[in-house]
Amino acid sequence: MDFPEPNTPAPSRAAVLAGYLDFFRSRAIEKVRALPPDERRGSRLPSGWTPVELLKHLRYVELRWIEWRFEGRPVPTPWGDEEAGRWHAPEPLAELVAALEAQAEHTRAVASSTDLSTMGTPGPGWHGEPASLERILFHLLQEYARHLGHLDIVTELAGGPAGE
Repeated sequence: MDFPEPNTPAPSRAAVLAGYLDFFRSRAIEKVRALPPDERRGSRLPSGWTPVELLKHLRYVELRWIEWRFEGRPVPTPWGDEEAGRWHAPEPLAELVAALEAQAEHTRAVASSTDLSTMGTPGPGWHGEPASLERILFHLLQEYARHLGHLDIVTELAGGPAGE
């Protein structure tokens, strides 16, 4: 997937936001897949997170913000990316990627069918004020961009691909 250049026409602001999310998401998946298996599940950082844990975290970030906070759906395990106060991901990489891609499809569907100014209706157990879809999508963009930068450093240290 090519970077969504700012001068490329888009049918809507929602399409622009969804396009950048798709780009960042695809790059995160590609970077993790490019790593040797031991580097995917090992950590080079004092905080101890691993690349596969980061992918799972990104999936749960979208789940929490789109389904739980915006759509108001009950989410039985909204913090399923955490265990004992830290990220965890015992699942196979293929399963994590499939879950993230399914979540992405849902996010794209919401973005393409909902006005960006629509205010969310937080679901059961969410504590906080509602936010508009536009603000949520923008928040997801910064989350992906920030974590993709983290992943860039980790993959470079492991001898994997760096940069976009």
